[in-house]
Amino acid sequence: MPSASEKAAKSENGSRVTAQNLEADIEQLKADIAKLAKQFQVTGEHSYGTARRAAAEGVDQLRTQGEAAMEKIRSNANDFEAQLAASIREKPLTALGIAAGVGFLLALMTRR
Repeated sequence: MPSASEKAAKSENGSRVTAQNLEADIEQLKADIAKLAKQFQVTGEHSYGTARRAAAEGVDQLRTQGEAAMEKIRSNANDFEAQLAASIREKPLTALGIAAGVGFLLALMTRR
């Protein structure tokens, strides 16, 4: 059976080894945490860049759709104007009567 001094020596050596192992583990954890922080930073920058590009593409797509819609509205307005002009040329008295009637109705509505 080991003596008390042998047990104390083993205990001291065991504590030293354990303390050294703990210090090494702590240093490894610090290094791992630093690597993770750097990886999070890189991932965040990548995500920001990706989101920014997606937003810019969305804006460009919406701008293109808006321009196409405006062009369609202009085209429809030009077509309506041409049809109205043709109708007025074909029946000028009818157009004059309609304009007078609309003016009369607007005058009645604004008076009240």
